[in-house]
Order: sequence, then C-alpha cells, then structure tokens
Amino acid sequence: MDSQQFRAALGMFATGVTIVTVRSADGGLVGLTANSFNSVSLDPPLVLWSLARRAGSLPVFTHGTHYAINILAADQKELAQRFAMRDIDRFAGVAWREGAGGAPVLDGAVAVFECANRSRYEEGDHVIFVGEVERCTARPGAQPLIFHGGRYFTELPI
Repeated sequence: MDSQQFRAALGMFATGVTIVTVRSADGGLVGLTANSFNSVSLDPPLVLWSLARRAGSLPVFTHGTHYAINILAADQKELAQRFAMRDIDRFAGVAWREGAGGAPVLDGAVAVFECANRSRYEEGDHVIFVGEVERCTARPGAQPLIFHGGRYFTELPI
C-alpha cells in the first residue's frame, strides 16, 4: 500500500471541520484548520485531535495550557481555507473572544470545546493531543461544514 492510496481511502470518511486555536506564551494567537477531531470519553469529558510533527505551530500547542476546538458552520468555508494557509495573519479581521486559559474562541462556530491540554502521544508522523473539556457550547440546529473526498460540503449529496 502506498501513502496516496491510504490518503485517498481516508478521504472517503466524511468529517467535520475544526479550527484549533491557542495563545502562545508571548500572547500571540495561533490557529489551524484540522479535521482530525474525535470524542474520547464522557467521564471525564475528553476529546482528541492530531497535528503533524513537522507543523511549525507544534511547540505552541505542546507548551500551551489550553486550546479551543472550534467546529465550523456551513458558512465558514472561507475561514477554514484561511486557517489552512501559510504565511498570513490568520486572525486578521476574525471575530473571537477569549476562552478558557486564554484560548481564542471563534464567533459563529456550531460548537466549541475549551480544553485543558491534558496529554500528548507521538504516533507516526503526528502528535495526538488529548484535551479535557472545561467548557463547551453548541448552537442546536446550526449546519456544520463537512469535508469529504478533498472537498468542502454544507451537506452531503444523497
């Protein structure tokens, strides 16, 4: 099996789209688009997401005490694309509020999980972050942004 075949097969799993945000030690705002999000436990409330070991933001997420996982709404495709870009100020003009531990919480998300940075596991070319959810919010009835087969959808075709 080659890596392209593996990636293509993974792309057949529809996921939500998140932006994971953190505040750096110097107060800067850091965020990135991720679809590697999942629940782990209800008691205690735990979630996970993963980040490539080669990501420039890895040290900030590793050393930060808190981060927020913002699940994007159907109308936030441009925000998802923006936070996937390199060498730009991803937060310029983006509305947000300060969440638990100073982590930025983005306006308009369908749900947000404000997490303490509980543990990390190095596996393959990624680091798996497990967060203990301190606060969460949801907008019932809001439509999520979906990622499938390398494309964004506001709903999957039937």
